[in-house]
Amino acid sequence: MDRREFLLKSALMGAAATLPFHKLFALGQESPFTTLRRNVGTFVGSGGTIGWLVNKDGIVVIDSQFPESARTCISGLEDMGDAAFDMLINTHHHGDHTAGNPAFEGKVKRIVAHENVPDLQKAAAERNGKEALDAQVYPDTTYSKTWTTDVGDETIRLTHYGPAHTGGDTVIYFEKANVIHMGDLMFNRAHPFIDRGSGASISNWITTLETVADEYPADVIYIFGHGNTDYGITGDKSDLMLKRDFLTALLNYTEKGISAGKSLEELKAVETLDGFEEFKAPGWRLPLSANIEVAYAELTEDN
Repeated sequence: MDRREFLLKSALMGAAATLPFHKLFALGQESPFTTLRRNVGTFVGSGGTIGWLVNKDGIVVIDSQFPESARTCISGLEDMGDAAFDMLINTHHHGDHTAGNPAFEGKVKRIVAHENVPDLQKAAAERNGKEALDAQVYPDTTYSKTWTTDVGDETIRLTHYGPAHTGGDTVIYFEKANVIHMGDLMFNRAHPFIDRGSGASISNWITTLETVADEYPADVIYIFGHGNTDYGITGDKSDLMLKRDFLTALLNYTEKGISAGKSLEELKAVETLDGFEEFKAPGWRLPLSANIEVAYAELTEDN
């Protein structure tokens, strides 16, 4: 690097330190924030997709990822508006959606989740040792079936449709914006994590996706907890139906193999299901074999 280039880069770095958060990205960085509709958007950092609402009366955040990315998200949201943080909603208990909760402690008025989440979060942390347990910040406001609140001119409705990805999943609907955050009920075109140890049910996951697709407007925008990099983390009803079809095919494949006398190891030998080859997502670590193992347990141990 010559002296002129060094001075230029030093000047840019100095300017960046004084710029509002969102203007940093005018210097060539890609913003992790995307606005979808009517003050609702997404933040992509490290972990499950964060959703947000920023209006003149409050800021709402859905999921918290990890501490560092949570702080980055908070900084960006503070730069979007002057309102106080109203609440953080956890879609479920997994660490890539709740490990950033401590960054919001004392900043939000409440942390909201389904009533099963605190116990599931604590149990998961206990399995990872005292340090993980001590790092937890739990929801302080919980609900059983549905919960609704207004933040400014936006109505936010939380609904639990029963066990699916876990035993404590929440679907969050921004009614005026017509945007839904699905949490990890949607792994867009990727083999999902099915947490049977935390109450997951593949059969009810299928029902949940069908119910959500039928219950909400046809033009709703869905935010997904995770997504194949080739397809993204937002979509529409057709993406939910594709996930429904994958889970149905997973159960059918496994049940057919069990009926034919195949062992679990024989069933797990395939890498993709016919018609769902794109679910072997680039860089995605969860193999189909893990899904088959859970399907096998659900079909045999529950009977």
